[in-house]
Amino acid sequence: MSKDDGDPYKSINAKKRARIKDQKNNKNGKNDENGKNGKNGKNGKNGKKCNNGWARKVFVLTFVIACAFSFISEATIRRMSNLIVAALILFVIILIGIVFDIIGIAVTSASEVPFVSMASKKIRGAKEAIRLIRKADQVSSFCNDVVGDICGIISGAAGGVLTLKIIGTDFTTLEESLLSIIISSLIAALTVAGKALGKSFAITNCDKVVYYTAYFLSLLNEKIDVLNGKKNSKGNAVMKAREN
Repeated sequence: MSKDDGDPYKSINAKKRARIKDQKNNKNGKNDENGKNGKNGKNGKNGKKCNNGWARKVFVLTFVIACAFSFISEATIRRMSNLIVAALILFVIILIGIVFDIIGIAVTSASEVPFVSMASKKIRGAKEAIRLIRKADQVSSFCNDVVGDICGIISGAAGGVLTLKIIGTDFTTLEESLLSIIISSLIAALTVAGKALGKSFAITNCDKVVYYTAYFLSLLNEKIDVLNGKKNSKGNAVMKAREN
């Protein structure tokens, strides 16, 4: 016989204690789930706010960049009498889209580890590279979606303008249609092939692409800071002259 069989009161007390423990565990589990759900709800709201804010920024950036690119391409290609120069401008627009597509893919593929060691050695561009990698989703969205899609759309529009410049009074309707199809197909082939080659290059050389992009951004930020410093120094000099 066991001890519990010899003393029935002990077995009853043990059962009560087990029930109390089970009730406490169930309550704690519910509280933990409620707490987690509350936290997840807050994080979900914050995530929605961040997504909405980023979507608004993307909308404004896309509108501004598209207007600028469209104005430049339309104004330059329409006024160009030399068809070779106009074709080169169209090629540059396609190339910009490919380059930004490479940057967007490289940022999502790169690792932060080598740049942390570079930042500890105070190498130029390392801090900017870490920022790019930590905001890889926004950087890739801007490079691939905003700039890449804008360049694709504008290159098609510029191709249409180039077609109109090539077409003269001597062209028949069939020849005009064939020329338009050839130019639009050539633009699409260059864009797709360039991005296909760029993706493999970006994945295999992601760290180099991110580093050189960050290095360029660091130089650009330095020049902007220098210009702002010159403006501030001029403003301070004017204020001192007025005070005197």
